Amino acid sequence: MHAVIAGSSGFLGSRLVSSMRRHGHTVTTLVRREARTPHERRWDPYDGALAADVLAGVDVVVNLAGSPTAGNPHSKSWARELRESRVTTTRVLAEAIAAADEPPRFLAGNGISFYGDHGPDSLGEGADSRGDALLTQVTRDWQAATTAATGAGARVCVLRTAPVIDRRNPPMKQLLPLFKAGLGARLGSGTQHFPIISLRDWIGGVCFLAESHDVEGPFNLCCPDTPTNAEFTQALADAVGRRARLAAPSWLLKPAAGSMAPEVLGSVNARPEALERAGYDFRDQDVRDVIASALG
Repeated sequence: MHAVIAGSSGFLGSRLVSSMRRHGHTVTTLVRREARTPHERRWDPYDGALAADVLAGVDVVVNLAGSPTAGNPHSKSWARELRESRVTTTRVLAEAIAAADEPPRFLAGNGISFYGDHGPDSLGEGADSRGDALLTQVTRDWQAATTAATGAGARVCVLRTAPVIDRRNPPMKQLLPLFKAGLGARLGSGTQHFPIISLRDWIGGVCFLAESHDVEGPFNLCCPDTPTNAEFTQALADAVGRRARLAAPSWLLKPAAGSMAPEVLGSVNARPEALERAGYDFRDQDVRDVIASALG
């Protein structure tokens, strides 16, 4: 299989590239600088197009490009870049796929924030998108940017990714020192559901979809048993051998988190129904499995 990957320099992208190459696949990475190896191609998504020959003979395109979600939640420029970096790269790749003689499959990065706050309701891929939270609006526009590829008949998988829990990656990278110091705290009431996925299941799930020729549509990339924030807090405290009796009240979090407050206080009880139905077997089923994998 020949894959083209955008966003390959990030935490997830670099590990996906390594995994695919270990499994014998050819991977071409799209870079913003001059190409340094035969396995790189330069592109500038803000220049409006991708060179036509980049997708010749390609089986699947994966887009993981986008500015970091960690930033100043009170900054309009940060919010604008968050949206534009995702929508623009997706649109340019979708248009290139639509123009290809044989359109490759498209795995389009996205986020589990698509659903918005649904309280305790279980959410499969058919659930609606609610509210006007920043990331919820971004994910709607992000998904809409795949339209050209879908319209051309390409198989498009939308990767609605939950936070990937790994000690080297946010949010775990920031949480670990706090919990080890005994400063772990639940957020708000702690009853809100917090979808997560282990790094190995995220890579495994994406590779599974990349290698599958007959799947399309949205896919929730999260562990099958979504914990509440309180359950996640307790599981992480237990894993590092400390107590977590503190709580950060909602009235304090809302002004501090700004436009990101819905991400920590909203409830998304997502389930990976489409991925399981397609035949993927999760290695990490619940919060304790995910945290054990993250710390292992």
